[in-house]
Amino acid sequence: MSSVDGRILTKQWGQFKGMGAYEQTGSSHKADAWMCGRVTMETDFASDKPLHLKPAGKEIDRKDYIANAKAKSFAIAVDKDGKLHWEQADIDGDHIISVLTEHVPNNYLNYLQQTGISYIFAGEKEVDFKLALNKLRKLFGIKTLLLEGGGHLNGSLLNDGLIDELSFLHMPIADGSPDTPTLFDVSKGLEKGPATHLKLLEVKQLKNDILWLRYKVK
Repeated sequence: MSSVDGRILTKQWGQFKGMGAYEQTGSSHKADAWMCGRVTMETDFASDKPLHLKPAGKEIDRKDYIANAKAKSFAIAVDKDGKLHWEQADIDGDHIISVLTEHVPNNYLNYLQQTGISYIFAGEKEVDFKLALNKLRKLFGIKTLLLEGGGHLNGSLLNDGLIDELSFLHMPIADGSPDTPTLFDVSKGLEKGPATHLKLLEVKQLKNDILWLRYKVK
Protein backbone atom coordinates (compact mmCIF):
# COMPACT_ATOMS: atom_id res chain seq x y z
CA MET A 1 0.00 0.00 0.00
CA SER A 2 1.07 3.57 -0.51
CA SER A 3 -0.11 7.14 -0.21
CA VAL A 4 -1.47 8.84 -3.34
CA ASP A 5 2.06 10.15 -3.96
CA GLY A 6 3.64 6.70 -3.72
CA ARG A 7 5.19 6.82 -0.22
CA ILE A 8 5.14 3.62 1.85
CA LEU A 9 6.38 4.56 5.35
CA THR A 10 3.14 4.26 7.29
CA LYS A 11 4.53 5.68 10.55
CA GLN A 12 4.21 9.13 8.98
CA TRP A 13 0.49 8.77 8.34
CA GLY A 14 -0.83 9.24 11.88
CA GLN A 15 -3.92 7.42 13.11
CA PHE A 16 -5.78 6.12 10.07
CA LYS A 17 -8.70 3.72 10.56
CA GLY A 18 -8.16 1.82 7.33
CA MET A 19 -4.76 0.27 8.09
CA GLY A 20 -6.30 -3.15 8.75
CA ALA A 21 -7.20 -3.45 5.07
CA TYR A 22 -3.60 -4.44 4.32
CA GLU A 23 -3.76 -7.72 6.25
CA GLN A 24 -7.33 -8.41 5.13
CA THR A 25 -6.58 -8.11 1.42
CA GLY A 26 -3.24 -9.88 1.79
CA SER A 27 -4.80 -12.94 3.40
CA SER A 28 -7.21 -13.27 0.45
CA HIS A 29 -4.32 -14.46 -1.75
CA LYS A 30 -3.83 -17.57 0.43
CA ALA A 31 -0.06 -17.45 -0.05
CA ASP A 32 2.37 -20.04 1.31
CA ALA A 33 4.87 -17.38 2.39
CA TRP A 34 5.62 -13.68 2.66
CA MET A 35 8.92 -11.88 2.14
CA CYS A 36 10.44 -8.66 3.48
CA GLY A 37 13.86 -7.05 3.34
CA ARG A 38 16.25 -6.57 6.24
CA VAL A 39 15.17 -3.03 7.12
CA THR A 40 11.47 -3.93 7.26
CA MET A 41 12.17 -7.06 9.31
CA GLU A 42 14.45 -5.13 11.66
CA THR A 43 11.83 -2.42 12.16
CA ASP A 44 8.72 -4.56 12.56
CA PHE A 45 9.61 -8.14 13.50
CA ALA A 46 13.19 -8.89 14.61
CA SER A 47 14.61 -8.08 18.03
CA ASP A 48 16.14 -4.64 18.55
CA LYS A 49 18.58 -5.99 21.15
CA PRO A 50 22.29 -6.20 20.24
CA LEU A 51 23.24 -9.52 18.68
CA HIS A 52 26.20 -11.15 20.47
CA LEU A 53 27.43 -14.11 18.44
CA LYS A 54 29.33 -17.01 19.93
CA PRO A 55 32.24 -18.53 17.99
CA ALA A 56 31.06 -21.31 15.68
CA GLY A 57 34.02 -23.47 16.63
CA LYS A 58 34.21 -24.97 13.15
CA GLU A 59 33.89 -24.16 9.47
CA ILE A 60 30.28 -24.45 8.28
CA ASP A 61 29.68 -25.50 4.69
CA ARG A 62 27.78 -23.02 2.56
CA LYS A 63 24.87 -25.41 2.08
CA ASP A 64 21.18 -24.59 2.40
CA TYR A 65 19.79 -25.53 5.82
CA ILE A 66 16.25 -26.76 6.53
CA ALA A 67 15.49 -26.45 10.23
CA ASN A 68 11.81 -27.39 10.09
CA ALA A 69 10.85 -29.82 7.33
CA LYS A 70 7.22 -29.91 8.51
CA ALA A 71 6.50 -26.16 8.29
CA LYS A 72 3.56 -25.19 6.08
CA SER A 73 3.82 -21.39 6.10
CA PHE A 74 6.88 -19.17 5.98
CA ALA A 75 8.26 -15.71 6.73
CA ILE A 76 11.20 -15.02 4.43
CA ALA A 77 13.83 -12.47 5.45
CA VAL A 78 16.27 -11.17 2.83
CA ASP A 79 19.36 -10.60 4.97
CA LYS A 80 22.37 -10.82 2.66
CA ASP A 81 24.95 -9.82 5.31
CA GLY A 82 23.50 -11.79 8.24
CA LYS A 83 22.54 -8.98 10.62
CA LEU A 84 19.02 -9.73 11.87
CA HIS A 85 18.55 -10.77 15.50
CA TRP A 86 15.86 -13.41 15.93
CA GLU A 87 14.79 -14.66 19.36
CA GLN A 88 12.63 -17.46 17.98
CA ALA A 89 12.23 -19.41 14.75
CA ASP A 90 8.82 -18.16 13.66
CA ILE A 91 6.70 -15.02 13.25
CA ASP A 92 3.11 -15.68 14.36
CA GLY A 93 3.51 -19.33 13.42
CA ASP A 94 5.26 -18.71 10.08
CA HIS A 95 8.64 -20.47 10.03
CA ILE A 96 11.51 -18.05 9.31
CA ILE A 97 13.74 -18.63 6.28
CA SER A 98 16.75 -16.33 5.96
CA VAL A 99 18.03 -15.55 2.45
CA LEU A 100 21.79 -15.09 2.74
CA THR A 101 24.89 -14.61 0.61
CA GLU A 102 27.92 -16.85 0.92
CA HIS A 103 30.11 -14.29 2.70
CA VAL A 104 27.96 -14.42 5.87
CA PRO A 105 30.29 -15.53 8.71
CA ASN A 106 30.26 -18.97 10.33
CA ASN A 107 29.14 -17.67 13.72
CA TYR A 108 25.96 -16.21 12.21
CA LEU A 109 25.16 -19.50 10.47
CA ASN A 110 25.76 -21.31 13.75
CA TYR A 111 23.42 -18.86 15.51
CA LEU A 112 20.64 -19.48 12.96
CA GLN A 113 21.01 -23.24 13.37
CA GLN A 114 20.92 -22.99 17.16
CA THR A 115 17.80 -20.78 16.96
CA GLY A 116 16.06 -23.25 14.62
CA ILE A 117 15.90 -20.94 11.60
CA SER A 118 16.22 -22.23 8.05
CA TYR A 119 18.44 -20.48 5.54
CA ILE A 120 19.36 -20.58 1.86
CA PHE A 121 22.30 -19.11 -0.04
CA ALA A 122 21.53 -17.04 -3.12
CA GLY A 123 24.70 -15.44 -4.42
CA GLU A 124 28.25 -14.78 -3.28
CA LYS A 125 27.97 -11.16 -2.12
CA GLU A 126 24.71 -9.92 -3.66
CA VAL A 127 21.36 -11.72 -3.70
CA ASP A 128 20.37 -13.55 -6.87
CA PHE A 129 16.59 -13.37 -6.50
CA LYS A 130 15.81 -15.79 -9.31
CA LEU A 131 18.01 -18.39 -7.62
CA ALA A 132 16.40 -17.62 -4.25
CA LEU A 133 12.87 -18.12 -5.59
CA ASN A 134 13.82 -21.37 -7.31
CA LYS A 135 15.28 -22.70 -4.06
CA LEU A 136 12.22 -21.65 -2.04
CA ARG A 137 10.03 -23.62 -4.44
CA LYS A 138 12.30 -26.67 -4.58
CA LEU A 139 13.26 -26.95 -0.90
CA PHE A 140 10.10 -25.72 0.83
CA GLY A 141 7.34 -26.23 -1.74
CA ILE A 142 6.43 -22.52 -1.82
CA LYS A 143 4.20 -21.75 -4.81
CA THR A 144 2.64 -18.40 -3.92
CA LEU A 145 4.78 -15.73 -2.29
CA LEU A 146 3.64 -12.32 -1.05
CA LEU A 147 6.36 -9.72 -1.61
CA GLU A 148 5.86 -7.07 1.08
CA GLY A 149 8.80 -4.67 0.69
CA GLY A 150 10.42 -2.36 1.42
CA GLY A 151 10.78 -0.34 -1.72
CA HIS A 152 14.28 -1.53 -2.66
CA LEU A 153 13.33 -5.21 -2.33
CA ASN A 154 10.18 -4.65 -4.38
CA GLY A 155 12.20 -2.73 -6.96
CA SER A 156 14.86 -5.44 -7.22
CA LEU A 157 12.36 -8.19 -8.00
CA LEU A 158 10.41 -5.96 -10.38
CA ASN A 159 13.63 -5.06 -12.19
CA ASP A 160 14.47 -8.77 -12.53
CA GLY A 161 11.05 -9.55 -14.01
CA LEU A 162 10.07 -11.77 -11.06
CA ILE A 163 6.69 -10.26 -10.13
CA ASP A 164 3.51 -11.76 -11.60
CA GLU A 165 0.82 -9.60 -10.03
CA LEU A 166 0.48 -6.35 -8.09
CA SER A 167 -2.15 -6.19 -5.34
CA PHE A 168 -2.17 -2.53 -4.37
CA LEU A 169 -4.02 -0.46 -1.78
CA HIS A 170 -4.24 3.18 -2.84
CA MET A 171 -4.60 4.99 0.48
CA PRO A 172 -6.40 8.39 0.74
CA ILE A 173 -3.32 10.07 2.20
CA ALA A 174 -0.98 12.66 0.65
CA ASP A 175 2.40 12.25 2.30
CA GLY A 176 4.88 14.55 0.60
CA SER A 177 7.84 13.58 2.77
CA PRO A 178 11.18 14.07 0.96
CA ASP A 179 13.66 11.23 0.50
CA THR A 180 11.03 8.64 1.42
CA PRO A 181 10.92 5.10 -0.06
CA THR A 182 8.26 4.49 -2.68
CA LEU A 183 6.49 1.30 -3.71
CA PHE A 184 9.27 0.36 -6.15
CA ASP A 185 12.82 1.73 -5.81
CA VAL A 186 15.57 0.25 -7.95
CA SER A 187 18.88 0.66 -6.11
CA LYS A 188 21.50 2.86 -7.75
CA GLY A 189 23.97 -0.02 -7.96
CA LEU A 190 21.67 -2.08 -10.21
CA GLU A 191 21.37 -1.81 -13.96
CA LYS A 192 17.89 -0.37 -14.44
CA GLY A 193 15.72 -2.27 -16.87
CA PRO A 194 12.81 -0.83 -18.87
CA ALA A 195 9.59 0.23 -17.15
CA THR A 196 7.19 -2.59 -16.32
CA HIS A 197 3.78 -2.49 -18.01
CA LEU A 198 0.69 -3.69 -16.16
CA LYS A 199 -2.81 -4.83 -17.09
CA LEU A 200 -5.63 -3.84 -14.74
CA LEU A 201 -7.55 -6.88 -13.47
CA GLU A 202 -9.88 -5.44 -10.85
CA VAL A 203 -10.76 -2.30 -8.88
CA LYS A 204 -12.67 -2.32 -5.58
CA GLN A 205 -13.59 0.57 -3.32
CA LEU A 206 -13.12 -0.45 0.32
CA LYS A 207 -14.08 1.26 3.56
CA ASN A 208 -12.33 4.47 4.59
CA ASP A 209 -11.98 5.64 0.96
CA ILE A 210 -9.35 3.02 0.07
CA LEU A 211 -9.04 1.71 -3.48
CA TRP A 212 -7.86 -1.89 -3.96
CA LEU A 213 -6.35 -2.36 -7.40
CA ARG A 214 -5.06 -5.60 -8.85
CA TYR A 215 -2.77 -5.66 -11.87
CA LYS A 216 -1.20 -8.43 -13.92
CA VAL A 217 2.34 -7.85 -15.12
CA LYS A 218 2.35 -7.97 -18.91
